[in-house]
Amino acid sequence: MLAQILVIDDEPEIQRFIRISLKAEGFSYAGAGTGAEGLNLFRQSQPELIILDLGLPDVDGYELLKTIRETSLVPILVLTARDEEDEMIKLLDAGANDYLCKPFSIRTLIARINVLLRDFSQLRQAATEAHVMNFQGLQIDSQNHQVYLHGNQLSLSKKEFRLLHMLAERRGCLVTQKELLVTIWGDTHAEDTHYLRNFVSHLRKKLQDDADNPTYIQTEPGVGYRLLGNN
Repeated sequence: MLAQILVIDDEPEIQRFIRISLKAEGFSYAGAGTGAEGLNLFRQSQPELIILDLGLPDVDGYELLKTIRETSLVPILVLTARDEEDEMIKLLDAGANDYLCKPFSIRTLIARINVLLRDFSQLRQAATEAHVMNFQGLQIDSQNHQVYLHGNQLSLSKKEFRLLHMLAERRGCLVTQKELLVTIWGDTHAEDTHYLRNFVSHLRKKLQDDADNPTYIQTEPGVGYRLLGNN
């Protein structure tokens, strides 16, 4: 899928120059001549990168930059006619990832775009890896509350997910029955071990796990449970 780049600039020649160059490099292009139009396109299409000219006819480019930053980490490359150091610092403080001073070459523009897209992709990958746990064919996505077993998504209740996730966070360590009950069901259920036995039994079935020879959930009778598994 082509990376879509939104260009917000009121100069037709700049738009044409960038549009032709982006398409020649294999990018998908969207263009806006005003800040209002650009903000609307941003919200509709969620582009992978924004090229923003500060000299817009209807809004202050800094304010538009800050508005986008309130809801998105999308890379923003700012075009500016000024190259003073204070101006550049102000841009970066407002949330710009990089800037180009006019006039600029297309080679420089494409190089900056590629660097921003690469860096942002690496950041997203790191964030994804931080909230996804993988072991023994089991994948637990804590951000999206999804669990996959050998690539197939499992249908878990909220409490089943919390139970599995709690064990996964402390994989290899014993988690007591009381701690699980209090955390998932609350203080009033601290002694209701039958709740826990039922949920563990249902969870094991979904994980295709054998209680007598477990791959994932090991029982310490009368004490608690631990999650097994190697990366």
